[in-house]
Amino acid sequence: MHDTRHTCGKLLAALDVHPRVAMQILRHSKISLTMEVYTEVPSEQTRAALKRLGDHLGSDADGDGRSPL
Repeated sequence: MHDTRHTCGKLLAALDVHPRVAMQILRHSKISLTMEVYTEVPSEQTRAALKRLGDHLGSDADGDGRSPL
């Protein structure tokens, strides 16, 4: 569960989700916990990779309604 929360926090930060919204999603009582422990500012390369991943997961290359994976 702990690793999942970290992953979620990092993804929310990479997607430019407002920190207060991320705090609510992660169910933290203090914004400092969200900001100091569960998020990090991703590099431009990380942002580009996340965009490519999202585009890939959202694409339907075959037109059959199934995920390409």
